[in-house]
Amino acid sequence: MRTLAALALVFLVAVPAMAEEMPPPGGDGSDAEALATKLSNPVSSLISVPFQFNYDCCTGPRNGSRVLLNIQPVIPFSISDDWNMIMRTIVPVIDQQETAPGIGSHFGIGDIAQSFFFSPKDSGGFIWAVGPDFVWNSSTDPNLGGGKWAAGPTGVILKQ
Repeated sequence: MRTLAALALVFLVAVPAMAEEMPPPGGDGSDAEALATKLSNPVSSLISVPFQFNYDCCTGPRNGSRVLLNIQPVIPFSISDDWNMIMRTIVPVIDQQETAPGIGSHFGIGDIAQSFFFSPKDSGGFIWAVGPDFVWNSSTDPNLGGGKWAAGPTGVILKQ
């Protein structure tokens, strides 16, 4: 399979989930720096809605193509004075053209993946989160999903 184009479009809604975590506007650039730091943190207290677009071309004997749009909302919740829960959902919208004779073309939603990260609000120099990850058997066409649900652990560790 050759991938001719892979383009990631990200639209972020930079809304603090907890207003006390964003500094007041200062005009000295500190609020822009704080926002940039939060945007680079996958478990920050910002609601974001990234869109990832992928185009795969020339697959199989029919040179079929596949267009995949992942809609990935990330929503944080404060669950205590010390902990946040960050919910990340990936909804794949797929348009898959016929790649071989008799297979046909398919359009719809694939299996939805959902992660729940639990992260301390203050973890020192390292940012970390762990939690469960689920894949829901939610495809609108059996050819666009696995036909089964799955579960497992997920986690993130980073140093900014």
